[in-house]
Amino acid sequence: MSEAETIQSIESPRSRETLAADLRLLGLTAGMTVIVHSSLSSIGWVSGGSVAVVQALLDVITPDGTLVMPAHSGDLSDPSYWRHPPVPETWWQSIRDTMPAFDPRFTPTRGMGRIAETFRTWPDAIRSLHPQDSFAAWGRHAEFITVQHTLDFGLGDQSPLARVYDLDGYVLLLGVPHGNNTSFHLGEYRAPGGKIELQGAPIYENGERVWKTFTTFEVDADCFDELGADFEKVHPVKIGRVGSATTRLFSQRAAVDFAQEWIAWKRSDSTAKNAKVAEI
Repeated sequence: MSEAETIQSIESPRSRETLAADLRLLGLTAGMTVIVHSSLSSIGWVSGGSVAVVQALLDVITPDGTLVMPAHSGDLSDPSYWRHPPVPETWWQSIRDTMPAFDPRFTPTRGMGRIAETFRTWPDAIRSLHPQDSFAAWGRHAEFITVQHTLDFGLGDQSPLARVYDLDGYVLLLGVPHGNNTSFHLGEYRAPGGKIELQGAPIYENGERVWKTFTTFEVDADCFDELGADFEKVHPVKIGRVGSATTRLFSQRAAVDFAQEWIAWKRSDSTAKNAKVAEI
Protein backbone atom coordinates (compact mmCIF):
# COMPACT_ATOMS: atom_id res chain seq x y z
CA MET A 1 0.00 0.00 0.00
CA SER A 2 1.36 3.42 -0.96
CA GLU A 3 1.61 6.27 1.54
CA ALA A 4 -1.27 8.04 -0.23
CA GLU A 5 -3.43 4.91 0.04
CA THR A 6 -2.52 4.57 3.72
CA ILE A 7 -3.62 8.16 4.39
CA GLN A 8 -6.90 7.60 2.58
CA SER A 9 -7.62 4.40 4.52
CA ILE A 10 -7.79 6.06 7.98
CA GLU A 11 -9.83 8.91 9.45
CA SER A 12 -7.06 10.48 11.52
CA PRO A 13 -3.29 10.12 11.93
CA ARG A 14 -1.81 7.83 14.54
CA SER A 15 0.44 9.45 17.11
CA ARG A 16 2.72 8.59 20.01
CA GLU A 17 -0.19 9.23 22.39
CA THR A 18 -2.86 7.25 20.52
CA LEU A 19 -0.52 4.30 20.03
CA ALA A 20 0.40 4.27 23.72
CA ALA A 21 -3.30 4.23 24.59
CA ASP A 22 -3.88 1.31 22.21
CA LEU A 23 -0.96 -0.61 23.70
CA ARG A 24 -2.25 -0.13 27.23
CA LEU A 25 -5.72 -1.24 26.18
CA LEU A 26 -4.21 -4.40 24.71
CA GLY A 27 -2.52 -5.19 28.02
CA LEU A 28 1.02 -3.83 27.80
CA THR A 29 1.97 -2.35 31.17
CA ALA A 30 4.82 -0.61 32.96
CA GLY A 31 7.58 -2.96 34.08
CA MET A 32 6.99 -5.63 31.43
CA THR A 33 9.81 -7.33 29.57
CA VAL A 34 8.60 -7.60 25.97
CA ILE A 35 10.16 -8.59 22.67
CA VAL A 36 8.52 -6.78 19.77
CA HIS A 37 8.20 -7.76 16.11
CA SER A 38 6.60 -5.05 14.02
CA SER A 39 5.43 -3.60 10.73
CA LEU A 40 5.21 0.18 10.50
CA SER A 41 3.02 0.14 7.39
CA SER A 42 0.38 -2.01 9.11
CA ILE A 43 -0.22 0.63 11.79
CA GLY A 44 -1.46 3.26 9.39
CA TRP A 45 -0.06 6.73 8.88
CA VAL A 46 1.87 7.72 12.03
CA SER A 47 2.83 11.27 12.89
CA GLY A 48 6.54 10.83 13.51
CA GLY A 49 6.78 7.42 11.87
CA SER A 50 8.94 4.75 13.49
CA VAL A 51 10.29 7.20 16.09
CA ALA A 52 6.79 7.79 17.45
CA VAL A 53 6.14 4.04 17.62
CA VAL A 54 9.29 3.43 19.67
CA GLN A 55 8.42 6.37 21.91
CA ALA A 56 4.94 4.95 22.51
CA LEU A 57 6.36 1.54 23.46
CA LEU A 58 8.84 3.10 25.87
CA ASP A 59 6.17 5.39 27.36
CA VAL A 60 4.11 2.33 28.26
CA ILE A 61 6.74 -0.05 29.62
CA THR A 62 8.76 2.76 31.32
CA PRO A 63 12.42 2.36 32.44
CA ASP A 64 11.22 -0.25 34.95
CA GLY A 65 10.45 -2.52 31.99
CA THR A 66 12.60 -3.81 29.17
CA LEU A 67 11.98 -3.46 25.44
CA VAL A 68 13.69 -5.95 23.12
CA MET A 69 13.73 -6.13 19.33
CA PRO A 70 15.59 -8.32 16.85
CA ALA A 71 18.50 -6.57 15.16
CA HIS A 72 19.42 -9.41 12.83
CA SER A 73 21.83 -8.87 9.96
CA GLY A 74 21.41 -12.04 7.95
CA ASP A 75 23.45 -10.68 5.05
CA LEU A 76 26.55 -11.08 7.24
CA SER A 77 26.68 -14.79 6.52
CA ASP A 78 28.42 -17.31 4.35
CA PRO A 79 27.42 -16.58 0.72
CA SER A 80 27.32 -20.30 -0.03
CA TYR A 81 23.99 -20.38 1.85
CA TRP A 82 22.41 -17.41 0.07
CA ARG A 83 19.23 -18.25 -1.82
CA HIS A 84 17.23 -14.98 -2.08
CA PRO A 85 19.02 -14.34 -4.36
CA PRO A 86 22.00 -16.68 -4.72
CA VAL A 87 25.32 -15.37 -5.98
CA PRO A 88 27.77 -17.18 -8.30
CA GLU A 89 30.12 -19.61 -6.55
CA THR A 90 33.04 -17.73 -8.10
CA TRP A 91 32.07 -14.76 -5.91
CA TRP A 92 32.01 -16.58 -2.59
CA GLN A 93 35.62 -16.17 -1.50
CA SER A 94 35.76 -12.55 -2.62
CA ILE A 95 32.68 -11.80 -0.50
CA ARG A 96 34.20 -13.55 2.53
CA ASP A 97 37.41 -11.54 2.08
CA THR A 98 35.81 -8.11 1.66
CA MET A 99 32.55 -8.04 3.64
CA PRO A 100 32.79 -5.37 6.40
CA ALA A 101 33.01 -6.85 9.89
CA PHE A 102 30.03 -6.72 12.20
CA ASP A 103 29.96 -3.58 14.33
CA PRO A 104 27.00 -3.09 16.70
CA ARG A 105 27.15 0.66 16.11
CA PHE A 106 27.08 0.64 12.31
CA THR A 107 25.87 -2.69 10.95
CA PRO A 108 22.25 -2.18 9.88
CA THR A 109 19.47 -4.67 10.40
CA ARG A 110 18.19 -6.62 7.42
CA GLY A 111 14.52 -7.50 6.97
CA MET A 112 13.54 -6.38 10.48
CA GLY A 113 11.52 -3.33 9.45
CA ARG A 114 11.86 0.39 10.10
CA ILE A 115 10.78 0.26 13.73
CA ALA A 116 13.49 -2.26 14.68
CA GLU A 117 16.10 -0.34 12.69
CA THR A 118 15.13 2.87 14.50
CA PHE A 119 15.30 1.13 17.87
CA ARG A 120 18.75 -0.32 17.12
CA THR A 121 20.33 3.13 17.48
CA TRP A 122 18.07 4.41 20.27
CA PRO A 123 19.84 6.19 23.15
CA ASP A 124 20.75 3.70 25.91
CA ALA A 125 19.76 0.70 23.79
CA ILE A 126 22.30 -2.13 24.02
CA ARG A 127 22.92 -4.43 21.08
CA SER A 128 24.24 -7.96 21.53
CA LEU A 129 27.37 -8.91 19.63
CA HIS A 130 26.23 -11.74 17.39
CA PRO A 131 27.04 -10.86 13.75
CA GLN A 132 23.84 -12.44 12.36
CA ASP A 133 21.32 -12.87 15.20
CA SER A 134 21.84 -9.83 17.42
CA PHE A 135 19.09 -8.23 19.52
CA ALA A 136 18.74 -4.70 20.87
CA ALA A 137 17.37 -4.05 24.34
CA TRP A 138 16.51 -0.98 26.41
CA GLY A 139 15.50 -0.68 30.04
CA ARG A 140 15.91 -2.45 33.34
CA HIS A 141 17.20 -5.82 32.09
CA ALA A 142 18.88 -4.69 28.85
CA GLU A 143 22.39 -5.69 29.88
CA PHE A 144 21.31 -9.05 31.32
CA ILE A 145 19.51 -9.88 28.08
CA THR A 146 22.28 -8.91 25.67
CA VAL A 147 25.67 -9.33 27.35
CA GLN A 148 26.30 -13.10 27.10
CA HIS A 149 25.15 -13.75 23.53
CA THR A 150 27.42 -16.54 22.25
CA LEU A 151 28.62 -16.93 18.68
CA ASP A 152 27.64 -20.60 18.49
CA PHE A 153 23.92 -21.41 18.45
CA GLY A 154 22.89 -17.77 18.25
CA LEU A 155 19.16 -18.36 18.81
CA GLY A 156 19.61 -20.93 21.57
CA ASP A 157 20.12 -21.09 25.30
CA GLN A 158 22.90 -18.48 25.39
CA SER A 159 20.91 -15.95 23.37
CA PRO A 160 18.75 -12.96 24.31
CA LEU A 161 15.71 -15.12 23.53
CA ALA A 162 16.61 -17.41 26.41
CA ARG A 163 17.14 -14.46 28.75
CA VAL A 164 13.66 -13.11 27.92
CA TYR A 165 12.43 -16.64 28.71
CA ASP A 166 14.25 -16.53 32.08
CA LEU A 167 12.52 -13.23 32.86
CA ASP A 168 9.10 -14.67 31.92
CA GLY A 169 8.69 -11.94 29.34
CA TYR A 170 6.14 -11.36 26.61
CA VAL A 171 5.96 -11.29 22.82
CA LEU A 172 4.22 -8.43 21.02
CA LEU A 173 3.42 -9.07 17.36
CA LEU A 174 2.65 -5.55 16.17
CA GLY A 175 1.03 -5.92 12.77
CA VAL A 176 2.93 -9.09 11.86
CA PRO A 177 1.91 -12.78 11.92
CA HIS A 178 3.33 -15.64 13.97
CA GLY A 179 5.72 -16.28 11.10
CA ASN A 180 7.74 -13.36 12.45
CA ASN A 181 7.91 -14.71 16.00
CA THR A 182 11.64 -15.30 16.52
CA SER A 183 10.99 -16.82 19.96
CA PHE A 184 9.65 -19.93 18.22
CA HIS A 185 13.24 -20.53 17.10
CA LEU A 186 14.27 -21.06 20.73
CA GLY A 187 11.70 -23.85 20.91
CA GLU A 188 13.03 -25.13 17.59
CA TYR A 189 16.56 -25.22 19.02
CA ARG A 190 15.40 -27.03 22.15
CA ALA A 191 13.40 -29.68 20.29
CA PRO A 192 15.35 -32.88 19.59
CA GLY A 193 16.33 -33.70 16.05
CA GLY A 194 17.73 -30.37 14.88
CA LYS A 195 20.31 -30.35 12.08
CA ILE A 196 23.62 -28.65 12.79
CA GLU A 197 25.31 -26.49 10.17
CA LEU A 198 28.47 -24.38 10.01
CA GLN A 199 28.03 -20.68 9.33
CA GLY A 200 30.45 -17.82 8.98
CA ALA A 201 30.62 -14.05 9.29
CA PRO A 202 33.24 -11.30 9.57
CA ILE A 203 33.84 -10.02 13.10
CA TYR A 204 36.49 -8.10 15.01
CA GLU A 205 38.78 -10.27 17.12
CA ASN A 206 41.54 -8.55 19.11
CA GLY A 207 40.96 -5.47 17.00
CA GLU A 208 41.44 -7.30 13.70
CA ARG A 209 38.84 -8.25 11.11
CA VAL A 210 38.57 -12.03 10.77
CA TRP A 211 36.19 -14.39 9.01
CA LYS A 212 34.83 -16.51 11.86
CA THR A 213 33.20 -19.90 11.45
CA PHE A 214 30.67 -21.01 14.04
CA THR A 215 28.08 -23.70 14.69
CA THR A 216 24.34 -23.25 14.54
CA PHE A 217 21.15 -25.17 13.83
CA GLU A 218 19.29 -25.03 10.55
CA VAL A 219 16.10 -23.05 11.19
CA ASP A 220 12.85 -22.95 9.28
CA ALA A 221 10.09 -20.43 9.99
CA ASP A 222 7.84 -21.69 7.19
CA CYS A 223 5.70 -23.63 9.68
CA PHE A 224 5.44 -20.82 12.25
CA ASP A 225 2.05 -19.54 11.12
CA GLU A 226 0.62 -23.04 11.50
CA LEU A 227 2.43 -23.39 14.83
CA GLY A 228 1.05 -20.05 16.00
CA ALA A 229 -2.50 -20.98 15.07
CA ASP A 230 -2.23 -24.20 17.10
CA PHE A 231 -0.67 -22.26 20.00
CA GLU A 232 -3.64 -19.89 20.08
CA LYS A 233 -6.06 -22.81 20.40
CA VAL A 234 -4.68 -23.74 23.82
CA HIS A 235 -3.00 -20.63 25.24
CA PRO A 236 -4.41 -17.18 26.01
CA VAL A 237 -3.41 -14.54 23.48
CA LYS A 238 -4.57 -10.94 23.74
CA ILE A 239 -5.58 -9.68 20.30
CA GLY A 240 -6.44 -6.08 19.52
CA ARG A 241 -5.65 -3.10 17.34
CA VAL A 242 -2.71 -0.74 17.68
CA GLY A 243 -3.55 1.89 15.14
CA SER A 244 -4.73 -0.20 12.22
CA ALA A 245 -2.42 -3.11 13.04
CA THR A 246 -3.81 -6.39 14.32
CA THR A 247 -1.60 -7.00 17.35
CA ARG A 248 -1.00 -9.99 19.61
CA LEU A 249 0.43 -10.07 23.15
CA PHE A 250 1.27 -13.34 24.89
CA SER A 251 3.71 -15.14 27.17
CA GLN A 252 7.03 -15.84 25.51
CA ARG A 253 7.72 -18.76 27.84
CA ALA A 254 4.43 -20.43 26.96
CA ALA A 255 5.13 -19.92 23.25
CA VAL A 256 8.64 -21.38 23.46
CA ASP A 257 7.51 -24.41 25.49
CA PHE A 258 4.64 -25.07 23.09
CA ALA A 259 6.93 -24.69 20.07
CA GLN A 260 9.45 -27.13 21.52
CA GLU A 261 6.80 -29.84 21.93
CA TRP A 262 5.04 -29.07 18.63
CA ILE A 263 8.25 -29.12 16.56
CA ALA A 264 9.47 -32.27 18.31
CA TRP A 265 6.18 -33.95 17.40
CA LYS A 266 6.43 -32.75 13.80
CA ARG A 267 9.98 -34.02 13.49
CA SER A 268 9.16 -37.42 14.99
CA ASP A 269 6.14 -37.71 12.73
CA SER A 270 8.27 -36.88 9.70
CA THR A 271 10.91 -39.42 10.75
CA ALA A 272 8.27 -42.12 11.15
CA LYS A 273 6.83 -41.37 7.70
CA ASN A 274 10.27 -41.47 6.09
CA ALA A 275 11.03 -44.79 7.78
CA LYS A 276 7.76 -46.21 6.53
CA VAL A 277 8.53 -45.09 2.97
CA ALA A 278 11.99 -46.67 3.23
CA GLU A 279 10.40 -50.01 4.13
CA ILE A 280 8.27 -50.05 0.99
